[in-house]
Parts: sequence; C-alpha cells; structure tokens
Amino acid sequence: MSTVYEVTVTVAERLVETYERYMIDQHIPDVLATGYFVSAEMSRSEEKYRVRYYAESRERVDAYLTSDTDRLRADFAAHFPDGVTVTRDVWEVIASLPV
Repeated sequence: MSTVYEVTVTVAERLVETYERYMIDQHIPDVLATGYFVSAEMSRSEEKYRVRYYAESRERVDAYLTSDTDRLRADFAAHFPDGVTVTRDVWEVIASLPV
C-alpha cells in the first residue's frame, strides 16, 4: 500500500493569495522534484489548506524527511515567517476501495 505525507496549513487571510501562488508555482513542484513522491494534491477549506504528497512506501517518505525537509522548510519559512500554522502527518493507506 502507499503512504501519504500530509501537510495542513492555516493561513492568515492577508497571505492567502501569496501562499496559493507560492505553493502551486514553487513549493509543491520542488517537493515533487525530489523524486520521493509520485503525485500531490492541494485542497482548501476556508482558511485551512491541505497538501497531500503520495509516495509508494513509508521508506520513501522517511528518506524525504531525512534528506530534503530542512532545505524546503527553510525556504517556506523564509517566504512565510509569520501568519501560518503548519502541522504534518504521515498516513499509511490501509485500504483503497473502488467506486
């Protein structure tokens, strides 16, 4: 089964447009360029955003967390030193059911 690395971010209203553009144009492509994930999706619910990065295994997520997160998180923090709250989780997919 696959693994999902999920990042949830609450964004101050004044930063919403800048945050969306940065994530779509730079950050998500940078994360995918590491080669550890096969795809990503970004969703919004009012002031809260969720980005899910899909990996083939927990080992791939762990490798990403070990090798690339410091650099990418530093870039994110440089763009958004305040006005955002971030939580991160790793999910193991235990079932995927057809429609």
